[in-house]
Amino acid sequence: MSIETMIDATIGKEGGYSNHPADKGGPTRWGMTERVARANGYQGDMRTLPRETAVAIYRLVYAIRPGFAAVAEIDSAVGEELFDTGVNMGPSVPALWFQQALNALNDGGKLYADIKEDGDIGPATLGAFRAYLRARGSEASKVMLRALNAMQGARYIELSRMRVANEAFTYGWLRTRVAV
Repeated sequence: MSIETMIDATIGKEGGYSNHPADKGGPTRWGMTERVARANGYQGDMRTLPRETAVAIYRLVYAIRPGFAAVAEIDSAVGEELFDTGVNMGPSVPALWFQQALNALNDGGKLYADIKEDGDIGPATLGAFRAYLRARGSEASKVMLRALNAMQGARYIELSRMRVANEAFTYGWLRTRVAV
């Protein structure tokens, strides 16, 4: 799966302009918050954020910089899951979950060494992921996706418990973002 395909799938879930009163992110377009758009040079009205601008920001901020594009080169489904979750929660959250899952699935270090859980997907994390896929075989990708989705679903429930206004989004998050 290419970066463009990942971006298209996520933009398809996010839709156009929104400014929901319960959304702490404020105005969004294509799922892009105003804060992220401004931090990446867009100064116009969020209602008119061009799709091409959103795609360019998604490519850099949510695919390349956090290492999700590199993960997608190894396993497209896992890379896409990390990317989509990063758009929804910020890239550091799924990056850390990915490392935590890799460490939890290495059979106490017998299959490959633990990696540092710092949310930085670099050579060590990518190496551990390759080792994980080799060691765990044909269902490794599916199990990793289940682990990531389990953590994501639990996070949505926790966000709703911590802030009742988030309940406006919980059903949709679970319906469109968490696969089982």
